[in-house]
Amino acid sequence: MNRINPKKLLLSKWTAVKPENKERHFIVTKLLRGDDEQITGCQLEAVINKKSCVIDWQQLRDSSNWIMGWK
Repeated sequence: MNRINPKKLLLSKWTAVKPENKERHFIVTKLLRGDDEQITGCQLEAVINKKSCVIDWQQLRDSSNWIMGWK
Protein backbone atom coordinates (compact mmCIF):
# COMPACT_ATOMS: atom_id res chain seq x y z
CA MET A 1 0.00 0.00 0.00
CA ASN A 2 1.53 3.29 -1.15
CA ARG A 3 1.06 6.24 1.20
CA ILE A 4 0.08 9.36 -0.75
CA ASN A 5 -0.15 12.96 0.36
CA PRO A 6 -2.83 14.50 -1.93
CA LYS A 7 -1.16 17.92 -1.62
CA LYS A 8 2.02 16.52 -3.22
CA LEU A 9 0.31 14.42 -5.91
CA LEU A 10 0.60 16.93 -8.77
CA LEU A 11 3.75 16.31 -10.88
CA SER A 12 4.59 13.15 -8.93
CA LYS A 13 6.21 10.24 -10.79
CA TRP A 14 4.86 6.68 -10.95
CA THR A 15 5.91 3.34 -12.44
CA ALA A 16 3.35 0.83 -13.69
CA VAL A 17 4.00 -2.67 -12.34
CA LYS A 18 2.37 -4.25 -15.42
CA PRO A 19 3.13 -1.89 -18.33
CA GLU A 20 0.95 -1.88 -21.44
CA ASN A 21 2.24 -0.75 -24.85
CA LYS A 22 5.68 -0.07 -23.27
CA GLU A 23 4.07 2.67 -21.16
CA ARG A 24 5.86 2.16 -17.85
CA HIS A 25 6.69 5.61 -16.45
CA PHE A 26 4.03 8.24 -15.77
CA ILE A 27 3.72 11.78 -14.41
CA VAL A 28 0.59 13.20 -12.74
CA THR A 29 -0.14 16.25 -14.91
CA LYS A 30 -3.55 17.33 -13.63
CA LEU A 31 -5.76 16.87 -10.57
CA LEU A 32 -9.52 16.56 -10.97
CA ARG A 33 -11.64 18.05 -8.20
CA GLY A 34 -15.29 17.71 -7.24
CA ASP A 35 -17.72 20.44 -6.21
CA ASP A 36 -16.34 20.43 -2.65
CA GLU A 37 -12.74 20.89 -3.93
CA GLN A 38 -11.79 17.34 -2.88
CA ILE A 39 -9.51 15.49 -5.31
CA THR A 40 -11.56 12.92 -7.22
CA GLY A 41 -9.07 11.80 -9.85
CA CYS A 42 -5.86 12.56 -11.66
CA GLN A 43 -4.55 12.65 -15.19
CA LEU A 44 -1.48 10.51 -15.84
CA GLU A 45 0.78 11.15 -18.82
CA ALA A 46 3.06 8.41 -20.16
CA VAL A 47 6.62 9.65 -20.52
CA ILE A 48 7.41 7.57 -23.61
CA ASN A 49 4.62 8.86 -25.89
CA LYS A 50 2.75 11.63 -23.96
CA LYS A 51 -0.48 9.58 -24.00
CA SER A 52 -2.82 10.63 -21.17
CA CYS A 53 -5.36 8.72 -19.12
CA VAL A 54 -7.60 9.66 -16.20
CA ILE A 55 -7.84 7.44 -13.12
CA ASP A 56 -9.19 7.64 -9.60
CA TRP A 57 -6.21 8.91 -7.58
CA GLN A 58 -6.88 6.26 -4.91
CA GLN A 59 -5.81 3.58 -7.42
CA LEU A 60 -2.22 4.79 -7.03
CA ARG A 61 -2.27 3.47 -3.45
CA ASP A 62 -2.38 -0.14 -4.78
CA SER A 63 1.26 -1.25 -4.75
CA SER A 64 0.45 -4.31 -6.87
CA ASN A 65 -0.24 -1.91 -9.80
CA TRP A 66 1.82 1.22 -9.06
CA ILE A 67 5.24 2.01 -7.59
CA MET A 68 6.00 5.54 -6.40
CA GLY A 69 8.84 7.07 -8.41
CA TRP A 70 10.54 5.73 -11.54
CA LYS A 71 12.07 2.29 -11.15
